[in-house]
Amino acid sequence: MNTATSSPRVLVVDDSPTQALEVRQRLVRAGFSVVMAASGEQALGVIQEQRPDIVLTDLMMPQMDGFDLAARIKADFSGLPVVLMTAHGTEEIAMRALRDGAAGYVAKRNLARDLPRTLENVLALVRASSAQQHLQECFAEASSCYVLANDTSLVPPLVGRLQRQLEGKGLFHENVLLRVSLALREALVNAIEHGNLEVGSDMREREDDSYLQELRRRRETDPYRSRRVTLYARETRHDVTYVIRDEGPGFDIARVPDPTDPENLLKASGRGLLLIRAFMDEVAHNATGNEITLIKRRPKAG
Repeated sequence: MNTATSSPRVLVVDDSPTQALEVRQRLVRAGFSVVMAASGEQALGVIQEQRPDIVLTDLMMPQMDGFDLAARIKADFSGLPVVLMTAHGTEEIAMRALRDGAAGYVAKRNLARDLPRTLENVLALVRASSAQQHLQECFAEASSCYVLANDTSLVPPLVGRLQRQLEGKGLFHENVLLRVSLALREALVNAIEHGNLEVGSDMREREDDSYLQELRRRRETDPYRSRRVTLYARETRHDVTYVIRDEGPGFDIARVPDPTDPENLLKASGRGLLLIRAFMDEVAHNATGNEITLIKRRPKAG
């Protein structure tokens, strides 16, 4: 992309010479540098030879229309924004354009009012995204701490926030992020239900709702209701570490049935620890049994 001090380079794609000339004149007056293409196929060739900053394409064109061109650019030229223009401005067209890969949409009847501003807004977002990428490369370490009451409804939003933090740093692919989130959820719920509230996991094997009833009762009973779960999160360029501590009496980890044993695989009581161990690279408990450390390392390149 051009630098912020140079004129943004726009590729205008339109099979109508008259319409293309009008658009070009508007853009040049607004300070853009303009390159022209008379078809979608020609536009792809121009992009291949000298990539522009942004593509402005007519919607209705023979052979390859604006929808198809936007989809091709999205697939073959990642990060190159496309804005569609059409004489028939409807919400349906706008939504389809955005789904097919367009970054913006302008109705031809509003070109004088909306075209330069739309292109400038899209380019500003692209520059911000590029700057964010560079900033991400500068990331070294981040730490945070959360203290939770014994309310499991707080777990999903907390896990969601931690997942978004990881997404912003680009440490893991989407499927790995999901696994880390699932492991975190299980560890936090265990800390609340089995650690602070001291409700035995064996009660989950019962077919009635006694497990849920006991959880509700202990949330309102001393000493359980005043206990808290503390989560420490530390993210670096190479890994993420979560330390989850409850205020219960702890337990002997050696006495926990092995969840990987075929006899225990179908038991609800072993599912959480099984997921945690399967999804994280390292799992450790303190001697008391009221603290668990989860570590996930960034995969090595290649």
